[in-house]
Amino acid sequence: MEEKVRARMTVRGRVQGVFFRLETQRAAQRFGVYGWVRNKPDGSVEVLIEGDAAAVHRLVEWCKLGPPQSNVGQTDLVWEVYGGAFSDFSVRY
Repeated sequence: MEEKVRARMTVRGRVQGVFFRLETQRAAQRFGVYGWVRNKPDGSVEVLIEGDAAAVHRLVEWCKLGPPQSNVGQTDLVWEVYGGAFSDFSVRY
């Protein structure tokens, strides 16, 4: 069984109004990870990801590029204690 991990990312750049949240949700579902994504008032996007370490790393790397319409300028990544609190990956409003 693979190690379970939890990551919290803040993604900055042209990441709102370009389907970043929806595409992140789709990527998370493809990779089999759980958590959520939401817009922040400062124009950034916050992503909380839980799951198998390799799959979480794949979504982290995906978020550094984002969907084609976006232009990611900076990402901040913090590793947290895995909680197993999610059963899906949702878009939060």
